[in-house]
Amino acid sequence: MRTPNILLRMILLLFLAFPANVCLSQTETLDVAIQADVSGSTETKSDKKKDKDVIEINAKFFISLGINLITVALIILLIYFPNYRKMDFIFTFLIFNIGIFLLTFVLNKVKISLGAAFGLFAVFSMLRYRTAGISQKDMTYLFIFIAMGLISAIQLEYSELLIINGIIFLGTFFLDSKWIFRREMSKTVQYENIELIKPEKKAELMEDLKKRTGLKIHRLVINKVDFLKDTASIRIYYFE
Repeated sequence: MRTPNILLRMILLLFLAFPANVCLSQTETLDVAIQADVSGSTETKSDKKKDKDVIEINAKFFISLGINLITVALIILLIYFPNYRKMDFIFTFLIFNIGIFLLTFVLNKVKISLGAAFGLFAVFSMLRYRTAGISQKDMTYLFIFIAMGLISAIQLEYSELLIINGIIFLGTFFLDSKWIFRREMSKTVQYENIELIKPEKKAELMEDLKKRTGLKIHRLVINKVDFLKDTASIRIYYFE
C-alpha cells in the first residue's frame, strides 16, 4: 500500500517541478531576449551614431571655393566695376555667392527630410531682395554669382568646374562689352517744359534733352506726368 502512495508523491513532485523548470527556462529566455534587445538597441544606437551625417571639409572644398572666388573676383574687377563704377553691390555679390556656396555644400552632404526641405524653401520664399536703386543688369550679375556659388559647391571635377566658370566668365565678358553690342545706358530726368511732352513734339523734346544733357539720346520713355507741378519724369536711353 505504501508503493502507490510513494508513486503518487513522486508524480506530484514531478508536476510541481516541471512548471518551475518551465518558468526558469522562460525567465532565462526572457533574460536572453532582454539582453539581446539591449545589445541590439546599443548596436542600433551605435549604428545611428555611425550613420549620422558628417560634413567633411577637405582639400576639394577649399579648391572649389578658391576657383569660385577667383572667378567672381575676375568678373567684378575686369567686367562689372570697369563698366559701371559701382561699389554698392560688390559686398552683396560676394556675400550671396559665398552663402549659396556654403548652403549648397552642406545640403549636399546632409540628408534632410522632405518636410525640412519644404520648410527651408518656405523660409527662402519669404526673403525678398528689395532695393530702390537696383537695375536689371545688377540683378543679372546677382543671379550669375548665385549660380556660380551653387555650381561650385556640388563637388564637380576641377576640369569641369574650370570649364563651366570659364564659359560664364567669357560669356559675361563678351555680352557686356562693346565688341558685340553697344552698351546702352539710361537715366531718369525731371523735365519742366511740359508743352513738349506731346506725341507730335517728340522730335523737339529729343533735341532739347540732347542739348541740356549733352548725351546722344536715341530713345526716351515718359514715365510720369505731374500737371500740378508742370513736370514730367522721363527715362532717357543713350549709348556710352
